[in-house]
Amino acid sequence: MSSNKPPLLADATRDLASFGAALRYEDIPAEAVARIKLSLLDSLGCCLFGATLPWTRKVAELADAEGAKPVATLIGLGRKSSPALAALVNGTSGHAFELDDIHKESIVHAGSIATPVALNLAEAKGSKVSGKDLLTAMVAGYEIGHRVGNAATMSLFFRGFHPQGTSGTFVAAATAARMLNLNATQFQHALGMAGSQAGGLMAAQEGAMVKRFHSGRAAQSGVYAAQLASRDFTGILDALEAPYGGYLSTYSDKPNPSRLTDGLGKTWETLNVGYKPHASVTSIHSALDALSELMQEHDLKAADIAKVETGLSPMTHVHCAWEYKAQGVTAAQMNLYYGMAVIALDGAAFTEQFREARLADPQILDFISRITAHVDPEIEKMGAPFRHASRVKITTRSGKVHEKLALHRRGSPENPLTPDEVVHKFRNVVAPCMNNADAQRIITTVERCESLADINELAALIGTAVTLPK
Repeated sequence: MSSNKPPLLADATRDLASFGAALRYEDIPAEAVARIKLSLLDSLGCCLFGATLPWTRKVAELADAEGAKPVATLIGLGRKSSPALAALVNGTSGHAFELDDIHKESIVHAGSIATPVALNLAEAKGSKVSGKDLLTAMVAGYEIGHRVGNAATMSLFFRGFHPQGTSGTFVAAATAARMLNLNATQFQHALGMAGSQAGGLMAAQEGAMVKRFHSGRAAQSGVYAAQLASRDFTGILDALEAPYGGYLSTYSDKPNPSRLTDGLGKTWETLNVGYKPHASVTSIHSALDALSELMQEHDLKAADIAKVETGLSPMTHVHCAWEYKAQGVTAAQMNLYYGMAVIALDGAAFTEQFREARLADPQILDFISRITAHVDPEIEKMGAPFRHASRVKITTRSGKVHEKLALHRRGSPENPLTPDEVVHKFRNVVAPCMNNADAQRIITTVERCESLADINELAALIGTAVTLPK
């Protein structure tokens, strides 16, 4: 079936491809370079810890069984595979524990996709690839992939699609196309193939390992798209804007196609990326922050609290405020009630709080019974820019009431972590599986990434097998 309707935004796929193919390191503002280096470090931490987890190791076993030519590092696993299979494994490990960076508008975690795609293809090229080339490829993925997610709007999510597995394929294809130095036409074909490979269902959030795999599969799909385009394999040239069967017209009921190219080359979406201090879905972070701050401000312990009422945006309520059941780590990390309970009991929601042994802890389940959640009308009126906002009201056993409105989560662009805090997070993430000296070598190398003549120096540091946490 064809359509006589006009394109949603004429030549959008072409224009994004032209931008990506022409992008040079010198075009990127200094602040965007600094941000992408933070994302690189943050993402490597996620991959290294993710390499210890069972779902990553199952995917790695699958890659090993393929017997591909070993040219690209499986991060933290001490061995190599093909670029596409390495991207599959590393993309899975980067998204393996809900710690990867987040771009709020697009709802995409680009770091767990762009980082392995850029590194693995750089290794496989067989010639020296500089740190500047690595960072440029990542920025191409961040700029193009986030714009695709912006244009799809939250409608894509509400229809039940996981942005990581759908819009994430464009992050991967753009990163890969830039790393392979594709010309503008080949780049356009790569984006055209990415849309055909997009997939991922949000029902996975309620316990399935496959949620992590969505990220790896998006990364692998982008590698395949760019590699095929380099061989003059053709994709859909109007994949994004096609009025019938295009990415936006298919995946979103209410797309905003102008967001594909608004400010392209002038407004840098890379700067709108934030980092996670909690090992849980981003949407609940402001609620976790508000609860923690209220407890500290009023010197409260979990036992002092009789009731917690949580006001949320409609999206966060749908996304995270479903009945908690101890059905796996993924479900706990995606659930508002579990996250708030561990904050109340432990003062943290990081790697230790989401161990299998804690998921059915009677103390956690008891505190969950004191929490309610609802859509807050005032937050709803604020619209999409405040979809992560929350209002938390505590009633103590003595009858006192304390309330806090948190508009911006800690770690967001509006309430950012400092570079030192991102480095601190990296150290904490890898602490269970890597010694301090090795962690410091990675930090130092990433800090001088733009001066690296050959990224294999970095690849060697992250390729050593990590230690499994006890």
